Amino acid sequence: MEPAGLCGFCPAGEAQPARYTCPRCNVPYCSLRCYRAHGACAEDFYRDQVLRELRGRSASPSRLAGALRRLREQRETEDEPEEAGLSTGPAPGCLSRLWEGLAPAEKAAFERLLSRGEAGKLLPPWRPWWWDRGAGPRLLEELDGAPSSEPAAPAEPVPGDAPRAYKPAVPPRIPALASLSRCPASPLVRFQLPNVLFAYAHTLVLYHGGDDELLSDFCATLLGVSGALGAQQVFASAEEALLAAANVLETGEHPPGPLGTRGAMQEAARILLGEGPANQKGYTLAALGHLAQTLGRARKQVNAREERDRLFRARKKCQFLLAWTNENEAALTPLALDCTRAHRAHTVAAEEVAALTGELERLWGGPVPPAPRTLIEELPG
Repeated sequence: MEPAGLCGFCPAGEAQPARYTCPRCNVPYCSLRCYRAHGACAEDFYRDQVLRELRGRSASPSRLAGALRRLREQRETEDEPEEAGLSTGPAPGCLSRLWEGLAPAEKAAFERLLSRGEAGKLLPPWRPWWWDRGAGPRLLEELDGAPSSEPAAPAEPVPGDAPRAYKPAVPPRIPALASLSRCPASPLVRFQLPNVLFAYAHTLVLYHGGDDELLSDFCATLLGVSGALGAQQVFASAEEALLAAANVLETGEHPPGPLGTRGAMQEAARILLGEGPANQKGYTLAALGHLAQTLGRARKQVNAREERDRLFRARKKCQFLLAWTNENEAALTPLALDCTRAHRAHTVAAEEVAALTGELERLWGGPVPPAPRTLIEELPG
């Protein structure tokens, strides 16, 4: 039943019959335009609805991803009729109107949340399966002989009592490398591993392990970050492989996520080092097996031929690396050391850039250089 009376927000002499009622204060209004004119009440309502949709009842990754995806789609299309009714919950098609109702500062804060990959802070704590199990960075420093100024373990973005994901099972049957290729494996194959494991660590932590509802997004991020899987790139060194993946995050093609670029480098080293000398290849085999299984499941859900072929090639690459790793365990420690050195060099470079930026901002008096002064001015004749 529509509310009786006239809208209280229409211009004088143009009042229309009220068709809706504000869900927050029960004031009658005639259209979305008048509701937006409702000021602070409207802004509070929109903000509450966005936050409620983001947090969700269970705060699960799939609910968060669904909310973000629907909001992004609604902002892109912007084709919903203005006169659509409003309800106390974000019904399908109204997220664009919720977005428009946010204040500029709220929109900017929300965009920062997405661009920095910090939406995961709204999710429950989660720990990757390889944390607190392996030998860790301390052993890498001992092997490298160059102690780092950083703490032995990176700052983990979750509390210590957070639930840890189950370790994926190592595939029970790994084919011989010779059965997958007639030619001997290239010596550059080893450098594919840091690139793939960087993307694996980044994507797994970003999606909190992922689930079936996030499978498409998980694989899109994985193949976007890993050039070895997504574009069949070849690398001449572990550092080149890591920097290629890091560049994807630093240029904004994908959000850096909870780990960031340097964190993902260090996690790649952890996975390569494994649980210890007795079973060093176990983590890498588990990660590659997990990737091959995930890519296979994603391929079954895709109808587009081009995307199916891309997922197929990525899965075959993981299976090839699985066989290579199984027969070349001795190569993993040097790769882990290369990852640690690349992480250290990247950290030093970032600190130098930050110091230089700070000095320039101090001289400029702000983040932007002052306008150039006129050195020679022509006097009027």
